[in-house]
Amino acid sequence: MCNSKKKILLVEDEFHIAEGLRFNLDLKGYEVNIAKDGLVGLEMWRKWKPDLIVLDLMLPAMDGFDLLEHIRKEDERLPIIILSAKLEAKDKVRCFSKGVDDYMSKPFDLNEFLLRIERLLKRSSWGDGQKEIVGESEAIEKIVFGSNRVDFTKNEAFNGSEAINLTTQEIKLLKLFITNEGVPLSRQYLLETGWGYQGEISTRTVDNFIVRFRKYFEKDPKNPIYFRSLRAVGYVFNR
Repeated sequence: MCNSKKKILLVEDEFHIAEGLRFNLDLKGYEVNIAKDGLVGLEMWRKWKPDLIVLDLMLPAMDGFDLLEHIRKEDERLPIIILSAKLEAKDKVRCFSKGVDDYMSKPFDLNEFLLRIERLLKRSSWGDGQKEIVGESEAIEKIVFGSNRVDFTKNEAFNGSEAINLTTQEIKLLKLFITNEGVPLSRQYLLETGWGYQGEISTRTVDNFIVRFRKYFEKDPKNPIYFRSLRAVGYVFNR
């Protein structure tokens, strides 16, 4: 059960899915509201101020992509998880490029979904006056690599003079890479440390975040210098 009543907004037009999720989230101790289309979701987000949003993409009135853009213009930190029947990589990349924190495809495993919700809410609370500690390493404050500058004390990043808006999850994962510079990190390690997943979970979430980092920080994302893939291992960050 949750220690405090966190508010979750489900923006989902499929009745049986929305009610099923509300039932199970209620059992976990969350306060849940449902919006049946994007416009209602936008209004409820502004008035109700949820702690997390579960967002479908194919919605009436306003689709999930447009709703996501509206929210991210005003709030870069609110945890948002996509729950969608859209399976194409281009849709996932589009969502991550617009600032979602996680993406699950329908049909989905309920226990995995509940675990992802729990971890996203826990991570979002780390920014509330607490310093984030990554692994066993000391907290890092600032770093410069190439034309990039990252200030973790202000949660700011720049590529040259261009500001980069980072989500809470991006900041956490970036810090994990930087504090382990030169150390190969497996996808399994990143899932367990960055997302809190345990056991064998097949997901390309890590890969999607690396795509975003390369877009932000690499001159040539297709030939990365800083965030490199290691075949059959995972990824490594080097300056």
